[in-house]
Amino acid sequence: LLAYKDEYEVARLLIQTRAKAQEVFEGDLTLKYQLAPPMLGGMGSNGRPRKRAFGEKFAKLFPILARLKFLRATPLDPFGYAAERRMERALVTQYQADVGRLLVGLTDANREAAIAIAELPLQIKGFGPVKEESARMAAKRRLELWAAFDGADTAVRQAAE
Repeated sequence: LLAYKDEYEVARLLIQTRAKAQEVFEGDLTLKYQLAPPMLGGMGSNGRPRKRAFGEKFAKLFPILARLKFLRATPLDPFGYAAERRMERALVTQYQADVGRLLVGLTDANREAAIAIAELPLQIKGFGPVKEESARMAAKRRLELWAAFDGADTAVRQAAE
């Protein structure tokens, strides 16, 4: 959740992948990149963003894109307006608030629920529809965990009375 894997990071990773492939293979190396750029849109028959094959000419944009990561989360970030990027920023904000609430309300009785809440972002993985689905599942689990967190102290207080 807190480690970005956006278009800037993907460009950087693809540059590294190409460099590693050049170390391993001899001769002229020709790579094709299967990507689903958000600006081109379009859905495949499976309901997921349609991937397209891009060749060497497109790969020349990767170094430029990787260097533009300073635009990330700024008003000038062309990818930042996508629904997925807005969701990611909202999840980070929510997680920071959750951690603050956990620190204030942590007791021995709710420790297990607190740990589960703190680890919840580990369940949010993938890109596009995969990330959306894992975020939906995590949101549902988050509500259950907060109920357990808040209910643990209530149960202890009632038992003490």
